[in-house]
Amino acid sequence: EWPETGRLALYLLGLRATCPPLEPGPQRSLVTWLKYYLEEDWAGSRQHGHPLTSYYQYSLGVLALCVHRKRVREEVIRRLLAAEHHGRFGHAGGSAVDTEAVAALAFTCLERERLVGARLAAELRAAMRRVRRRIVEAQGQDGFFGNVYSTPWAMQVFIATNTCQTQPAYGRAMAALLENLDAFTTAATVAQVLPALHGRSYLDITSMRCQEQLDTLTPISTKTPPEILGNMTVRLVVECPQPQCPQRWLYDQPVPAPAGVSLLDVLRAATAQGPPNFTFGTQDTPQGPFLSRVLWLEAQQQKRSYWQLLTAPSTSLQMGVADYRPHNGETLILRLSKW
Repeated sequence: EWPETGRLALYLLGLRATCPPLEPGPQRSLVTWLKYYLEEDWAGSRQHGHPLTSYYQYSLGVLALCVHRKRVREEVIRRLLAAEHHGRFGHAGGSAVDTEAVAALAFTCLERERLVGARLAAELRAAMRRVRRRIVEAQGQDGFFGNVYSTPWAMQVFIATNTCQTQPAYGRAMAALLENLDAFTTAATVAQVLPALHGRSYLDITSMRCQEQLDTLTPISTKTPPEILGNMTVRLVVECPQPQCPQRWLYDQPVPAPAGVSLLDVLRAATAQGPPNFTFGTQDTPQGPFLSRVLWLEAQQQKRSYWQLLTAPSTSLQMGVADYRPHNGETLILRLSKW
């Protein structure tokens, strides 16, 4: 069974933030499971040179345990430090900012909560400063650190280290974020951006006084987006540059669809036409549907493969299949890639 390090870590962070009842039974069991998953990831990193999941999930696991004030073995922490030092957080075709930011939050938490010795604490502080410097260097002309979704994580690093006021890049990122809030459409991404918008980081929940937290949640009315009339046609291309594929281009067809629909709807429309026949599959995740299969090819975590979403010629999409809305005449590429 593959470790669920990242999902369980996020759940425990959320659980801690909701001020759960004082009875520790179920929560203690979940923390124990997270420790087990993290150890599995650590063992995988020794065997394969990387965690069984990813350094993003590995970092989340360390962070969640720290927020719950649980000690993590020094070997587990040093594996993450080594990955930071040797620049192993990146993956093909994507930004490493989110992984670096989560790792920096974990480093800061471990040092702040005094869950490590003095020597290791000094190494964690140095690593955090290196990450913070790289995050600033990763800021683009649009103000984002990496992309719109990694930016809230990066902003939490400045919040957690009290460097917001002295870092101009933070102000530019906040301005960019406020102009692009419509990009956060799922519960998981909203939970990601809200702390940064309120000047908080996940480290703040370690010191929450639950008895003083008021129930301030109020329902809001949602507005239905205006309907876009008409039709559009997009070009759908499936690429497989991997050795197991008989050819690089496996599918290349125009797909008519109603204007304004999501990429997921375009894929559904493609299955209704043919030949050649188009098929795909998705998996439900907290961030929304995840494209797991195209034609007969499965994305496999064990082989570190995934279906990358791009627009021609090679612009990686920063949204998922259910969130991105293609426009008429656009070429959409589904590419089996390695991470």
